[in-house]
Amino acid sequence: MARFKRVDYQQMKLVPVSFKQQILPGSFEYALSYLIDHELDLSGFEARFCNDEVGAPAYAPAVLLKIVLLAYSKGLTSSRDIEAACRENVVFMAISADSAPHFTTIAQFISTLGEPIAELFAQVLVVCSRQGLIGRQMFAIDGVKLPSNASKAKSGTRAQFEREAAKMEAGLAKIIERHRDNDTRGFEPEKGAREQQQIERLRREAGKIRRWLEANPEDRKGAKNSVRQSNRSNNESAKMATNKGVIQGYTAVAAVDRSWLRLRLMEWARSRSCCCPWWRR
Repeated sequence: MARFKRVDYQQMKLVPVSFKQQILPGSFEYALSYLIDHELDLSGFEARFCNDEVGAPAYAPAVLLKIVLLAYSKGLTSSRDIEAACRENVVFMAISADSAPHFTTIAQFISTLGEPIAELFAQVLVVCSRQGLIGRQMFAIDGVKLPSNASKAKSGTRAQFEREAAKMEAGLAKIIERHRDNDTRGFEPEKGAREQQQIERLRREAGKIRRWLEANPEDRKGAKNSVRQSNRSNNESAKMATNKGVIQGYTAVAAVDRSWLRLRLMEWARSRSCCCPWWRR
């Protein structure tokens, strides 16, 4: 029977690593790094920082943008997963120059992109046009719904949040009263520890809701001045119905040109084994 050298993908090896050598020419991360460093104007992102003379140094917007776009290309859409990749994956370490930003920094950067991302999108179109990657014969523009990291469970109106907080506080009062009765009669230590944990959890969650209500004295308003649901973890996102159910996310605009549409139609036709698709007639 043939014998082979042992293969162990779990082993750890300490070797000196040059981050520059990990970004290979011809790879997506190389193109991404070059595009952001040499072709795109990121002044719109940099203008948000006011730490020229005082304050701690901030993560460079170019680095955060590289990390986020590389993560999206790999299917990573969670800020915690992106943080873990920056700590554990060599390519992410290289693209970020071993910055390893905290997941809250990544989440805040994504949630506050705002207008600068629209200007960046226009710059990307210009670069693609200059490289001959788009035909400029037709652009198709449509709305898309993008999921966010925000929790659907934290969506609602101020009235709903008030009821939720009141319900938690009422339950908290009952548990505390039962806890006091048990103290006088004697009870099992394990049961008391569980009740204490429940008390702390309810107090913490009710406190978060009350603080949010104080910081946001009014409901969000729609186009016709109707009340819209807010989200306590990311108030820029909203609940949206899709063909796969309700998601917490953002509305965005996608634009593609004729060459991209033709490619997608060809792939669609091949996947269904069409002998004479309509786009060849």
